[in-house]
Amino acid sequence: MAQKEQIVEGADEHEMRSGSHGKWSENHESTHATERRESTSVTLGATILATVRYSSLYLAIIASLQALLAIWILSVPLNLAPIVIGLVTFAVYSSDRIADADTDAVAKPRQAEFAQRHANVLYLTASLAYSVAVALSILGGPLALIITLLPGMFWLLYASDWIPESTTGFRRLKDVLLVNTAVVAFAWAFTLTFLPLAFANAQFSPAAGFVFAYFFLGVTLATEIPNVRDVEEDEAIGVSTVPVVFGVRRTRHLLYGVGVVLLLLVGLAVHYGFVGVPLGIGLAVGTAYSLVLSGFVGRTDRYDELTVAVESQYVLAFIVVVAVTSLV
Repeated sequence: MAQKEQIVEGADEHEMRSGSHGKWSENHESTHATERRESTSVTLGATILATVRYSSLYLAIIASLQALLAIWILSVPLNLAPIVIGLVTFAVYSSDRIADADTDAVAKPRQAEFAQRHANVLYLTASLAYSVAVALSILGGPLALIITLLPGMFWLLYASDWIPESTTGFRRLKDVLLVNTAVVAFAWAFTLTFLPLAFANAQFSPAAGFVFAYFFLGVTLATEIPNVRDVEEDEAIGVSTVPVVFGVRRTRHLLYGVGVVLLLLVGLAVHYGFVGVPLGIGLAVGTAYSLVLSGFVGRTDRYDELTVAVESQYVLAFIVVVAVTSLV
């Protein structure tokens, strides 16, 4: 009997050990499965963020918000301008990133690598985006169509080697000091001002003049900050930008000046009734935010993050306008 009890106890102990080992194996496999799912989620999230950022999709979203702000300031009915401008922005900047992938490899290696790896897909989606934008612009009439085509034409003039270097010393408008920034700022300010007007069949007004000046100065500020990051690259390929010619410190001071002028412009627009108080508060907050960020120029190495943060001033302005409007 004692021997049988020992055998039974040994069997029970073996079963308990086997059961414990089985449970441990199940828990171990469950832990590994959870880790795999988490790793997959992290990888998927990183891929989505990289696509949004490096494909210029986030710029398209910001441009659409800019167009909505313009519509509010102009007091015209909501129309297709935000969609068209978003599509055009995606098309232009995606194409630009593909074209500049080789020269961007030093200052923007991740963006350049993304553009080179997905060049065919980006070209296809950029072409499709511009085609849809043109098709939608036809609904707004001939003027809307012409304005929709302008950013693409400006980009070709800006980035293409069409100028005889032997007589001018440069081949692209992109290489010329101040002209490069002015072309970009003018193209987007003009489009953001006049495309909503064209779709609404509205006339030019003092508010439209404010919209043009506001976006011209805002785009100028947002353009010069990434130029600081690209100083070495621009010097190597002969591109004359404000940071290259005047240095980083003076560039920061110039950006302060642009930001202050922009704040004064917003204040004057509210004072003279071109812009309502909720809109004025939102625009002022966005401008003050970009002005504060300008202070990091020359004082940080994280220019990629700084560039995105400055470009996001319009997101902040939009959120503040919506919040203030809902409270009034």
